[in-house]
Amino acid sequence: MRNTAGLVLAAGAGRRFGSPKALIEYDGRSLLDRAVATLHAGGCRQVLAVLGAGADQALAAATEAFTPVLNRRWGQGLSTSLKAGLAAVPQRYDGVVVTLVDQPRITAEAVRRVIAAAEAGATVAVAVYGAHRGHPMYFAREHLDAIAAGAAGDRGARDFLAANPGLVTEVECPGDPVDIDTPADLEALTRPVSPPRGPQLIRR
Repeated sequence: MRNTAGLVLAAGAGRRFGSPKALIEYDGRSLLDRAVATLHAGGCRQVLAVLGAGADQALAAATEAFTPVLNRRWGQGLSTSLKAGLAAVPQRYDGVVVTLVDQPRITAEAVRRVIAAAEAGATVAVAVYGAHRGHPMYFAREHLDAIAAGAAGDRGARDFLAANPGLVTEVECPGDPVDIDTPADLEALTRPVSPPRGPQLIRR
């Protein structure tokens, strides 16, 4: 198994939701606990979580083991959390799997698959769902400085990926990378799925 760390970006205030996303509960667990547990289950030997808005509450409520990384500049965009998180990855790790706290249907199998791609030689591995790229993403240590340098505002690794298409290995993954941005998003994810309707009798 490759010597890999996990990184959850969880510093946002969740303004559209009304509370920090790390504290949102989905299916009986906080989004932070779910993301940390997913990375552990997928094979990450240590998980770091970047916290910002609501950091004290998130730490107090957490039940999963992780290394907290405080981002005091969280209001300046996702890139600040990515920079803080990548800088905090201990040197003993060959690479890191990055995921977002607000995507609770990312699976441990997806994490395993991007790590497997790294074990097969990829230095950048990106989960793909159908025709769309998403998280988790694996980055080898040799790329961390360049990724951090290219991150700005709410753009994380996007510019690095666009500038280095030859490095990217796409990995088809199970799961659903849907975001929880609003209470309506959460309601949609927790709403029971209606059973399919059978043939309808047509009265003439």
